[in-house]
Amino acid sequence: MPPITDSINVIRDLMYGGRITSEERSAISTYVGAGIAIVLAVVGIYFFFLTQKEKKETTTFDPNRPVPGDTVLKGRLKAEEYAVVRGNGSQTPFQNDFWNNEKTGIYVDVITGEPLFASVDKFDGKVGLPTFTKPISKDLLVEVPDSSNEMQRTQVRAKRSNARLGHVFPDPKSPTGQRYVVYSAAFHFVPIDQMKDRGYEAYLTLLDKK
Repeated sequence: MPPITDSINVIRDLMYGGRITSEERSAISTYVGAGIAIVLAVVGIYFFFLTQKEKKETTTFDPNRPVPGDTVLKGRLKAEEYAVVRGNGSQTPFQNDFWNNEKTGIYVDVITGEPLFASVDKFDGKVGLPTFTKPISKDLLVEVPDSSNEMQRTQVRAKRSNARLGHVFPDPKSPTGQRYVVYSAAFHFVPIDQMKDRGYEAYLTLLDKK
């Protein structure tokens, strides 16, 4: 690469109406090309780290991570997920991801990744939606009256994210006297073999009950 002083001299000559030689033109092209390459490299590195940050936030659990705002969620969640957790959307029974999922693992809030239900408490509620006898902890949920669709029900929301999860009903046949019927779109499922790597090691003991 030609010395930088050569390019400075070329630019000065151009400013004062001088003519440039082919060698000087080559020097300008070289430095312009190098400058563009540096800019592209910096932009590429920035977007790489931005992508890695986004991947970490959506695949690993950090209880201290702030709850994302609606602008972020609209870009991060699928349309159906956003409609369920932030709107009043529902899902078609027997046509959703987890209604018949029999794998061992935990069901985490689609917004924050917080563990809310465990597979050991899941059963076939015959309604075509994921059904549980109880959450991991009731302290993680909030129950609110729901009179939508001309029915009187109790809606269940995640306390930290305020995500709309589903409903809780009395159930004399359940060991807890209740059943939680929730929407698949409100959750991500983390299988037991991925829990440690994704920050859920402390919850592995929950799955030893059966």
